[in-house]
Amino acid sequence: MLAALAVAAVVGWATFPTYPQYDSLYAFVWAREILDGVVPGFDAYRAPTEHPLLFPIALLLAPLGDAGLRIFVLVDVLSFVALVAAVWRLGRVAAGLFGAFLAGALIASRLNLPLLAAIGFLDIPYCALVAWATVLEVEHPRRGRAVFVLLALAGTLRPEAWLLAGLYAIRMGWHATWAQRARYVALAAIAPLVWSLVDLVVTGDPLFSLLHTDGLALELQRQRPLETLPWLSVRLMAEILKWPVLALAVLGLVLALRQRRTDLTVLAALIPVTVFTYFVIASGGLPTVYRYLLVAAIALAVFAAYALAGWTTVDRSSPWRARWAAASAVLLLGGAGFTVLNTSPKKVVSELERRERIRDDLRDLLSREEFKRVAACGPITVPNHKLIPEIRWLLDLPEPRVRARSDRSLGVQRSGAAIVIERRIERRPALDIGEVPRDGGRAIQQPPPGFELLAGNRSFAVYGACR
Repeated sequence: MLAALAVAAVVGWATFPTYPQYDSLYAFVWAREILDGVVPGFDAYRAPTEHPLLFPIALLLAPLGDAGLRIFVLVDVLSFVALVAAVWRLGRVAAGLFGAFLAGALIASRLNLPLLAAIGFLDIPYCALVAWATVLEVEHPRRGRAVFVLLALAGTLRPEAWLLAGLYAIRMGWHATWAQRARYVALAAIAPLVWSLVDLVVTGDPLFSLLHTDGLALELQRQRPLETLPWLSVRLMAEILKWPVLALAVLGLVLALRQRRTDLTVLAALIPVTVFTYFVIASGGLPTVYRYLLVAAIALAVFAAYALAGWTTVDRSSPWRARWAAASAVLLLGGAGFTVLNTSPKKVVSELERRERIRDDLRDLLSREEFKRVAACGPITVPNHKLIPEIRWLLDLPEPRVRARSDRSLGVQRSGAAIVIERRIERRPALDIGEVPRDGGRAIQQPPPGFELLAGNRSFAVYGACR
């Protein structure tokens, strides 16, 4: 199964020439700045939070140009395969080979996960690292250093792993000596120290990422009332797993508790810890998207597999085994039918094709002589921040040369090029002009006064003036 998935993943990567999304692409822009001898602009307009582990990867791959971006996506795609392999192992611990197959199949068939991998989201390698740390601890309790290393790597991609590492240090140090406890605390502190060190070297402020993230959240007005988060987290979890699998996961948790499966305690602990960090993130103003709940969803998928296959762990002489097996068979048939009726790989293919067409259209516009002529006269402006890293990467431009019209510090643009997004795609998440300001984005879609329409295609148009 895993070999077939790996082959399919590589074939899919080769078939659809996708490129990294906003956060990951910015790491490549910053890597190029470093290679050019320039301090990376972490404080650029609405730039994402930096992620330290992406830097060595981007520094290695950035000199390869677009080929480097494609290799990065391949790493992400293979991280998805590694994630499925880890879930397979967790499923095997929970319910043998049958449980391993079901757990792996459940994660492999959640099409939003391979889609995230195909467009270079760092959440997939993050989840793979956390999942493998969980595998090591579940299969060999108190594994120690190897688990800390994986959590440290995960913690340089997402700070949620800091809490996991801290809790693991408490687990390891509960019956340890004070010297051992100090060592565990030091291991748990690796990721936040690395993150702060990178911030200190680049910006002079070891807390830059924390403060920058809070400031950006305030600017984008994303804060959510705390009382809305419980139901929202359930709904987003269902968006990942789908409602039948989520219901099975709850049943699996109940059954594991009844069967006293203490060996699954670490796996179960991932759920409340992830939900807690999601509450902190969402109430603090970061986007309320399902990606921040992926680790909990992965653990729940294993418990869903346990609900279907846990009967194999019950003594053969127990009447409970036969009843559980019969109920599992009914649920499997129903689940298979639901999956066939509600899973559409064509949607993923269509989304990847649309992304490819939009990027091709952007490259086409940037290659037009009309664009090059006005771009030489002044800055290139775009409606908001979302196209900035793409254009900077494609044209190898410094930060001041590509600006967002939503940036209030820009002032009135007198000369240069102004790119406008065609109406049919302006609400796509990767381009959404309506996120902020709250006027629907109409103002930032307007070219500056006196700019003339010079060229356009199905996705973009360029206006310009030379004065």
